[in-house]
Amino acid sequence: MSVPVCVLGLGLIGGSLLRAASAAGRTAYGYNRSGDAAAAASADGFEASADLGGVLARARADGALIVIAVPMPAVNSVLKAVAEHAPQCPLTDVVSVKEPVAALARKHGLDARYVGGHPMAGTAESGWAAGDAELFRNARWVVSVDSGRDPVVWKHVVRLALDCGSVVVPAESGEHDEAAARISHLPHLFAETLALAGARGGDLTLALAAGSFRDGTRVAGTAPALVDAMCEANADALRRVLDEALQTLTAARKALAGDSTAELTAAGFDAHQRYLRRGEKSAITAVSPGAPGWLEELRAAGRRGEALLTLPEERS
Repeated sequence: MSVPVCVLGLGLIGGSLLRAASAAGRTAYGYNRSGDAAAAASADGFEASADLGGVLARARADGALIVIAVPMPAVNSVLKAVAEHAPQCPLTDVVSVKEPVAALARKHGLDARYVGGHPMAGTAESGWAAGDAELFRNARWVVSVDSGRDPVVWKHVVRLALDCGSVVVPAESGEHDEAAARISHLPHLFAETLALAGARGGDLTLALAAGSFRDGTRVAGTAPALVDAMCEANADALRRVLDEALQTLTAARKALAGDSTAELTAAGFDAHQRYLRRGEKSAITAVSPGAPGWLEELRAAGRRGEALLTLPEERS
């Protein structure tokens, strides 16, 4: 039987999660620090409150799966409250970085009941009103397979992701953060840089901007504080990836001084074709949570780009 779901934070992701879990028939309720957002969720027919202690008391009584869905700067204080009011509940999160959240879970004595998560979905909008029950449909939802994960909690997290319409990609926290730096956080920095390049050209430049500029700057429409939170929380991995990208751009600049950009454009075209050809990877079917070596098997499958489409049965 699926356990109730307690969502702490009702912005775009948390609000979408509350909607999606409810739509899947799960008992789900939420908390938001802003009373206005909690009231808006209640007005839309969902159970929501601005009383964190009260919501966590209910989660403790229900044995609910607690989902941390606040921005990274607020995670520490929310985990502190979880440790005080509901330390035995299964715990996950939907924050865009995994190692920092895992470290805070350990700090508050919650590691044994924690399994990290991150749905690879979103829009440039924010807040409760931006939420959508279909946001996670067919999305990749990373579920951590760090050493020492509890198989029962892990299955709770996987079941939630599947109920929300996602497929599950298992990954270690550090590997997730490296990947997120490449395909999420670096694009945000590039989008901000491209938006500035256009604006610095003046009104004529912006009047001429069309599809490539629009597409390249789309995520620059994300609230700056949210971008700061995700990028700064993943600073080490993002610096490494940014250095790599700067080397590529420096080589392109040198090529423009008298050679050709053909090497970059050909390599970039091939890389994009590889992305388009990735298709559907094999489904993970032979791993049993709790069996010897289960976490190692899932790590290897995740590195191959494989995903869970259904919840694997535990081997007796």
